[in-house]
Amino acid sequence: MSIKIIRPQDWFDLAAKPLLFDVRSPGEFTAGHWPGAKSLPLFTDIERAEVGTLYKQRSPDEAFLRGLEFSGRKMRWYVEEARAQTKEDTLAVHCWRGGQRSQSMAWLLSKVFREVLVVEGGYKALRNRGRQNLAEFEVPMFMLGGPTGSGKTKILHELQVQGGAILDLEAMAHHKGSSFGALGEEEQPTVEQFENDLFYQFHSLKASPQPIWLENESKSIGRVYLPNELWQKMLTAPLVQLAIPLDWRVENLVADYANFKKKDLVLAFERIRKRLGGQHLNAALKALEKDDFATAASIALKYYDKAYLSSLAKNGQEPDWILKPEENDPKAIAKALLTWQEAQRGLKS
Repeated sequence: MSIKIIRPQDWFDLAAKPLLFDVRSPGEFTAGHWPGAKSLPLFTDIERAEVGTLYKQRSPDEAFLRGLEFSGRKMRWYVEEARAQTKEDTLAVHCWRGGQRSQSMAWLLSKVFREVLVVEGGYKALRNRGRQNLAEFEVPMFMLGGPTGSGKTKILHELQVQGGAILDLEAMAHHKGSSFGALGEEEQPTVEQFENDLFYQFHSLKASPQPIWLENESKSIGRVYLPNELWQKMLTAPLVQLAIPLDWRVENLVADYANFKKKDLVLAFERIRKRLGGQHLNAALKALEKDDFATAASIALKYYDKAYLSSLAKNGQEPDWILKPEENDPKAIAKALLTWQEAQRGLKS
């Protein structure tokens, strides 16, 4: 029965991690939590607000006593909830900054568990350490670029099937990165949660024996943003540009989006009204009415192609290789990319 303080980096590096309990309030947990953590709130949102107000307006002692009133009657629940979540004899806890909330919970749980780890500095320290780890990430990255409809996501997944290492940023963001990007997706995570997930994933990839492939995204993906530590690496990473014929791209878009409800497609077109122009928008909406999805897709590409070229120029990105596939086949394209990858590694060895 012991309590052990563990540094954030040591937590990252643990090969076998015990279950991590986040003892902050439910609202704090919802706004952003560490991947894999379970909520075991010492206070409700209302209780936390009251204790915080007392601390600021009255005294720390009065806040402490009020906190005891709230938590004292729930001590049995804390223990039973922790036992219900894990059958192991070791667990870990953290609060916002490694203060009284985590220390209090650790004291209680140490009475029934063999060992309780307390993350030094709490959730804030985990995020800071994760951000620093990302800034120091040294595994080479390759960017897969190309205009809308190039099938980049399918190619990335095929790269993984063929043994490549990838990180699907759009899957993590629950958004495909355009006005149509939210169709068929779950609700997006908060920016804070998206960052946490990225910090966690990149740390898991730090021992990768090969480069990591990512789609050449914008800094924003829907409502979430790439942390600057990652964005700067992406801007300087080697870029492979897909040169996919227009008819293949239209074919890809029809396959991806024609099964969605027309009202949702109409709303997506409406969101780019100003950039598309009234005449083009009306033509696209008329095409949708006639189930002419290919024409609607072609009209959308008039805007997205300009936006993509503008983005490349703004970011100062120049392709290291322009790949012109002979067939619209993700498997063949992925194979060509892996061949190029090995050639690049050979040049540097």
